[in-house]
Amino acid sequence: MSNKKIVSTIQQQLQSAHEFLEATLEGVAAEHAAWTPPGRANPLGATYAHILLTEDGVLNGTIKGAAPLFASTWAGKVGISEPPPAPDPDNPALPDWAGWSRRVQVDLAALREYAGAVYAATDDYLASLTDADLDRSVDLSGLGLDPSTVGQLVGGIILSNVHWHTGEIACLKGLQGLKGYPV
Repeated sequence: MSNKKIVSTIQQQLQSAHEFLEATLEGVAAEHAAWTPPGRANPLGATYAHILLTEDGVLNGTIKGAAPLFASTWAGKVGISEPPPAPDPDNPALPDWAGWSRRVQVDLAALREYAGAVYAATDDYLASLTDADLDRSVDLSGLGLDPSTVGQLVGGIILSNVHWHTGEIACLKGLQGLKGYPV
């Protein structure tokens, strides 16, 4: 039988991160999600969308090589007025989402439903892996990046992205007079 200790740990960490993100979003109304903070910070709704779209795109698109949910079963139902910029095959680099984050309109209720689908897809995929699967190389040249592994992308990029931006959302809530973190 294959070892799943590391996969199980990553799966538990992501489940906890998702639960904490969703708890942090409690009390956020449409006007809070749409508020544009001063300086260069992104609006809360766009930040939440970024977390979900990144997880979906990295997991389903980059790692699995399939269509992300936002481009397949959830196309047109994600809760965003326009998709963020996609990578340009003629110019391998991470796309700049700064302008998009200030334009996009977010339907928070729809986005939270999409979140449930993204979390379930992530959990289902991780449940199918063994620890050895985490070492599979993933080509990131289309983004202008060196190859990575499934483990680095899931345990590093996806998990870290949820944590980083949950903190940002807590701060954006606080700047609007709301309680940031749920605890």
